[in-house]
Amino acid sequence: MSTTEELQTLVLTILDAKGTIPNTKDLVASDNKEVDQLALLGALKSLSIADKEMVKYETIEEEIWVLTDEGNEIADKGSHEAKVFDAIPVGEEGIAISALREILGETAKIGQGKAFKNKWVIKRGDNLVRAVDSIIDQTRIDLEVIRSTGTHSDPKVLFELRKRKLCDKHKVISYSVSKGPKFSLTIEKQARDVTFEMLQSGEWKTANFKKYNFDALGIPPSGGHLHPLMKVREEFRQIFFEMGFEEMPTNKFVESSFWNFDSLFQPQQHPARDAHDTFFLKDPAICTQFPTEYLKRVKEVHSIGGYGSTGYGYDWKIEEAQKLILRTHTTAVSSFMLYNLAQQKEFKPVKYFSIDRVFRNETVDATHLAEFHQVEGVIADKGLTLGDLIGFMNTFFNKMGVKNLRFKPAYNPYTEPSMEIFSYHQGLGKWVEMGNSGMFRPEMLEPMGLDPEVRVIAWGLGTYCQLTQRFDQP
Repeated sequence: MSTTEELQTLVLTILDAKGTIPNTKDLVASDNKEVDQLALLGALKSLSIADKEMVKYETIEEEIWVLTDEGNEIADKGSHEAKVFDAIPVGEEGIAISALREILGETAKIGQGKAFKNKWVIKRGDNLVRAVDSIIDQTRIDLEVIRSTGTHSDPKVLFELRKRKLCDKHKVISYSVSKGPKFSLTIEKQARDVTFEMLQSGEWKTANFKKYNFDALGIPPSGGHLHPLMKVREEFRQIFFEMGFEEMPTNKFVESSFWNFDSLFQPQQHPARDAHDTFFLKDPAICTQFPTEYLKRVKEVHSIGGYGSTGYGYDWKIEEAQKLILRTHTTAVSSFMLYNLAQQKEFKPVKYFSIDRVFRNETVDATHLAEFHQVEGVIADKGLTLGDLIGFMNTFFNKMGVKNLRFKPAYNPYTEPSMEIFSYHQGLGKWVEMGNSGMFRPEMLEPMGLDPEVRVIAWGLGTYCQLTQRFDQP
């Protein structure tokens, strides 16, 4: 195959001698082989770009008929039906069909039917006998015409031969080429990059640089890997999916204080709602769209109690619930999903999980950030107990290779009972807190409209950075 430089030289030489190249399909390279039109296109593009304009070219599209491998063999050696005729001896006895198949093999089977159709042979007993003295192998003649001209005058012949898979129609692209406004036999080499030598000599000021092709795809990068946290995140997701969980939509980083705190039965005077722990938005500062009836029930359970609770006994204010914040936990999403579940006509058990960012107004140091990820999940069903939560935690962590867990009683405003989860870290030589868990309180669930028999177990594994460490049993 000719190189781009050789093709460029060939085109320029012919243009210098003849002025134009009407059709490049007739070009012959220096090795006396036909020029590859695709390779030629690259050479023509290089010669015709805006900063060169050495040649101009136009595309020529033609449809030609091309023989298949079988078609070429027939054009060279004759058709199957002609071979069958030639294999039958002259005379009334002819040749046995079995003997013909031993001689011609598969050709006998293919050509026999066509020979009968052409009335070249007849069957006499188990033998085939010639029906005519001589034949004209029209199939071979037609294929020779197609091979030499690229077409045939009779469309029916083309249709029949294509049906027999002896030829097919191909689209052929070639080019007509003429001289450009900057035609020359000399191709000026363009600089690709500014080199150290150019900067030293000042050559860069007058050098002819090749223009950048900003539409080019570029070289695919050979490297690239998932961030370690993303790998752990995907591992967690697959474990949840394997256990039948559905992922919650967590694409809202901004939440109202109502969904982040109030709906969780967290009082408005709680320290977590202070500006020292939470990021509040300035513009927009508030949200006013809440489910009206649900809002009333939340206010009531905070202020005077209900559902077996005395509440907190304070003056609950809508102004506090309206404040927009950067969510401090993904439990805000869990609360919203459980409220939607309560609005369904018929309760169905669910398993939800999420892994996403949360924000805390922390002093940034070696172990604290203002932004981190939280792994959270809830299971809602009738008759769930704390034992179900402990069993799930053991199964979940066991799938990650963490087998030695301990649970410690704890306090959360929206879960009762509540437990902290610990695992022993062999490298650190101590028990490390993994997260928090518990059963959502009736004061949180029943105002949503959930059946009093429905129990919800929940857990939050905090920043899952610490979960990327390897935990071993003591």
